[in-house]
Amino acid sequence: MKIAAAQLSCVPADIPANVRQLVALAERARAQDAELIVHPELALTGYEIDALAADPRLWVTPDDPRLDALRATGIATVVNCAVPTDGPLPAIGSHVYGPDGELLTTYLKQHLYENEQGAFAPGTEDGRFTLGGLRFALATCFDNHFPDLTARGAADDCDVHLASSLYGTGNGVHERAAVYPGIARSTGLYVVLANHVGPAGPWTGCGGAALWAPDGTLLTEADDRSTTVAVADVP
Repeated sequence: MKIAAAQLSCVPADIPANVRQLVALAERARAQDAELIVHPELALTGYEIDALAADPRLWVTPDDPRLDALRATGIATVVNCAVPTDGPLPAIGSHVYGPDGELLTTYLKQHLYENEQGAFAPGTEDGRFTLGGLRFALATCFDNHFPDLTARGAADDCDVHLASSLYGTGNGVHERAAVYPGIARSTGLYVVLANHVGPAGPWTGCGGAALWAPDGTLLTEADDRSTTVAVADVP
């Protein structure tokens, strides 16, 4: 299976504009024969914590009609956004759609970063789905810094670890370059990272969307400035 890791600069708090960008990236991935595309953390709104905390209209259920165009692209899609919960706070979640647009699963971020605490509710269950004979594990940004979470994917017979993330310039460049090949080597899984590039809330995304082989070898990597996809084959 060919898998695409996306990177983009989101339009702050503008779901329709960002859906148009994600659809364009999906079309670019399909043109390279990818069957699955992974988008960055909070790709539908950008990393706009204050706006998301203040406006429930920016929270997205799996059947939200604003995602119709994204579900109709014909490629399996991991899209991260603010997700309503049973409580007063949303979660940071990844809705996963199959190539037919049907929901495969929703994963809620378990480990909230400092500025996310108090604005979001943490998830409590690991994210898994199966597609094309492969089993996938899901994680969102800070989740990937917890070896127990990534190890559970390997223990649960997953083949590929998918990360929707935001790493910025500065220290984020070094974290990104160390954490993800490290996950591959420690778990024996393929690792896919989708990231922001350019302005992203209080940070500037460093790009570098990428895929790594189970031994930590880099298979493909995007640059640090373009809205694009990095595509590689996962045997």
